[in-house]
Amino acid sequence: MRTFDFTPLLRSSIGFENLRRLTESLSQLDASEVAYPPYNIEKTAEDEYRITMAVAGFDPADLDITVQENSLIVTAKASDGDQEREFLHRGIAKRAFERQFELAENIKVLDATFENGLLNIDLVREIPEHKRPRKITIGAKSKLKSIGKKAA
Repeated sequence: MRTFDFTPLLRSSIGFENLRRLTESLSQLDASEVAYPPYNIEKTAEDEYRITMAVAGFDPADLDITVQENSLIVTAKASDGDQEREFLHRGIAKRAFERQFELAENIKVLDATFENGLLNIDLVREIPEHKRPRKITIGAKSKLKSIGKKAA
């Protein structure tokens, strides 16, 4: 059994409609797709994150980073420059890949840098003012009732 029923968990949750779709896509991934290229996701500050991907052997020109809706897609194409070289042992995998990261609604990609065979992608969580926590005061009578009386 490879599917999970999250219905009991979602009864008291609001806004997690994509959870089922995400878990289904995770269960369909091949093990080789999950392992290459290796990457880290770190929290660098309160609302800042960094994805670091080990892309040894690639040039920055071989890499492509695209943000589409709530997805960050990193792709690489292997250049044909190694065709004329004869390897006795090839331990550095330089094969084409596509790695996709699902981003939360308020995550924005700031920039990307390439240094020493590592691709760093910096992200930040930008919460709009209307979505920030706010204090609700408790009054004696409801404002909605008084608004309804004025409309009538």
